[in-house]
Amino acid sequence: MRERPFPRTPRGFTLIELMVVLVIIGVLAALIVPNVLDRTDDARATAARTDVNNLVQALKLYKLDNLRYPGAEQGLQALVQKPGTGAPPANWRPYLDKLPADPWGRPYQYLNPGVRGEIDVFSFGADGQPGGEGKDADIGSWQ
Repeated sequence: MRERPFPRTPRGFTLIELMVVLVIIGVLAALIVPNVLDRTDDARATAARTDVNNLVQALKLYKLDNLRYPGAEQGLQALVQKPGTGAPPANWRPYLDKLPADPWGRPYQYLNPGVRGEIDVFSFGADGQPGGEGKDADIGSWQ
C-alpha cells in the first residue's frame, strides 16, 4: 500500500463556521448601527451651531461698519446684498459670499430686536417648528 506524501487538509469553511461568522457580524451591526445613526443628528446640530456663530460674527461686523444691525425687513440677506428697504447702510460691503441653509435645508431665522438677546439668529431644528426637544430643538445664538 502506498502512503500519501502529504496529510489531507480541509479545504474551506464548513456551513456551521460560516453561519457563526454571519451571526457575529449581525450582532455587531445591531449594536453599532444605532450609535452611528445618532451621530448624524449630533453632526447636524454642531453644523447649525457653527453656522449660527458665523452669521452672528458677520452681523457684528455689519454693526461695526454701519452702527446698527440690519432691520428685520432687511434680514440676513443684508449680509450678502446691499439692502434696498429700510434705512440704507452708509458703509455696506459684502460680509458673506452666500447665506447658508441650515443642515435640514431651511433658511436661518433672524429677529431684530431679538427675544433672547439684542438680535437672535436661529434654526428651528430637524422638525422645522419652534421649540422641540432633542434633534427637534431650536439651535440659536443664545446658546
